[in-house]
Amino acid sequence: ARAADAWADKAGGTSGALWGTILRSLGTALGDREAPDAARVAEGVTEASAAVRRLGGAEVGDKTMVDVLVPFADALAAATGEGLPLADAWDRAATTATAAAAGTADLLPRRGRARPHAEKSLGTPDAGAHSLALITRAVHGALLDHH
Repeated sequence: ARAADAWADKAGGTSGALWGTILRSLGTALGDREAPDAARVAEGVTEASAAVRRLGGAEVGDKTMVDVLVPFADALAAATGEGLPLADAWDRAATTATAAAAGTADLLPRRGRARPHAEKSLGTPDAGAHSLALITRAVHGALLDHH
């Protein structure tokens, strides 16, 4: 919760608010009483995905971070639902996120900061989508370090 508040307060702009929402959703789902299991982490990511869409109004195909967040959350939920350990499930979901971020290069922006650039943005991945994919891969590294 403190990280969410700090990110929202210091980062500013839409991305600060969205990252604050992501971290707040995760913090609420995980709590601070016990070590979270894979299913609870997946639930938190799924809730973060829903909260970002409620707050920002973007959907998949708008060329925003949502184009990565939704498939990442879905892949993580599916992998944990299959019983994969968290690090393995996260790895699969991060690979999905990387592919989804690359796929934003083919989209025309309908929302977010890239919208005014329209056709000029074709061929270039969305920066927010790309950064989210990089973060999911970095978190996977941290999960590996803790196991």
